[in-house]
Amino acid sequence: MDAKLQQIMRQIPSMDRLLALPWVAEYEKKLGRETVKSLLSELLSRQRAEIVKNSDTAFDAGTIAEDARKLMKKKATPSLRPVVNATGVVIHTNLGRSLLAKEAIDEVVSVAGSYSTLEYSLEEGARGHRNDHAEWLLKRLTGAEAAIVVNNNAAAVILALTALAKDKESIVSRGELVEIGGSFRIPEIMALSGTKMVEVGTTNRTHLGDYEDAITDESAMLLKVHPSNYRVAGFHYSVPREELASLAHSRGLILMEDLGSGMLIDASAAGLSSENDPTVAQSLKAGCDVVTFSGDKLLGGPQIGAIVGKRELIEKLKGQQLLRALRVDKMTLAAFEATLRLYLRGDERSVPTVEMIFRTEEELRAGARKLARRLRALLKTTRLLRYSLEVVPAKDAVGGGSFPQAELAGYAAALGIPEMGSAGKLAERLRLCSVPVVAGAADDKVLFHIRTLREGDDERIAAALSEVLEIGKEGGN
Repeated sequence: MDAKLQQIMRQIPSMDRLLALPWVAEYEKKLGRETVKSLLSELLSRQRAEIVKNSDTAFDAGTIAEDARKLMKKKATPSLRPVVNATGVVIHTNLGRSLLAKEAIDEVVSVAGSYSTLEYSLEEGARGHRNDHAEWLLKRLTGAEAAIVVNNNAAAVILALTALAKDKESIVSRGELVEIGGSFRIPEIMALSGTKMVEVGTTNRTHLGDYEDAITDESAMLLKVHPSNYRVAGFHYSVPREELASLAHSRGLILMEDLGSGMLIDASAAGLSSENDPTVAQSLKAGCDVVTFSGDKLLGGPQIGAIVGKRELIEKLKGQQLLRALRVDKMTLAAFEATLRLYLRGDERSVPTVEMIFRTEEELRAGARKLARRLRALLKTTRLLRYSLEVVPAKDAVGGGSFPQAELAGYAAALGIPEMGSAGKLAERLRLCSVPVVAGAADDKVLFHIRTLREGDDERIAAALSEVLEIGKEGGN
């Protein structure tokens, strides 16, 4: 190492010097002293490597100390954090899908901190079955003969195909061989289960005769798959469930439907058609023998995969060794049971997902005006030279692959602050606040959609905006 490089290296603050900074003690409490030392060591090593690579690298001790502080703050902050969803997308997959009802949260807290009857029968004083907590409720709410739950709908599909069609043929329309979020592809899922996929029809049109011609002695089931966000419009045809059921049963086959969202109630009052998104009960009534669906989409519960249908078929699933690898934990079961009990007593509007979907335009407009008043009062306390804030109509969405072509008429508070740059830049700053706010944007304004705001979110948005304006104070705000 030449003399110049050595001189530069000596200017890098030592580990002891960084550890002596007054704010380090706070992070030692949160992360532990050894973790703090390790993180600082990695930071210093990267700085030295950069200097060796380029001896003209500009740095100073203050900058390194500030980088260290930012690193500690990042590592001490939980990566899974609550955010304000101001996007208007109710079942926002990237933001955790459905929110739990208060009753469900209370049950989770109760069960999480106590021993429970997860697999214990109080009546018999012996081992019980964890599926018992959900089965009766699902049967009651859907009309199914039997039910079982696993950890998500992908697992439900795999378990059902493995138990009912492994080493046999499953016939499915080409128009339903979809890929949904997270690279979940129906052909690959079917291959993983051990069933042999038989494609019929074309992308846009599949007829009953296509299924009938594909049936052989090796066929086990006809499979119908919800297309999620994918839709074919125009010259399109798919066979009604009733006709598929009639064909399947006349040939001794099973009709299984991956319903995806798992709606338990009629959503037509919210302007949503059930043609492509029937309720679980409607799917079973149409003749489906097995139906799988998610718990954390339209149902509004925790992440879970439910399988309902004929008793003799569900019993085959219960006997599968794969079930143990896919089973649901006690907190998920507690939340799911509590959510189902809200539907049971006709109190589904207490489920946040349902409540948000059914919000009226009048409620949303009033909410937008209230938020706009609060933000306007805040903005008047700043030195901003120009800003715009108004209540505007907005297009909301159900999300989660449900009703992709349907728009929910909503309202938003639209905020534009030219001094802070584009709407995209303002939205980015809001996302990086202590309590992140995720919002929409249009016409170079940030849109705070009211439909997906929860109690207290007005205050959180105002706090985030105050934080952002402090950042921009150099411009005279």
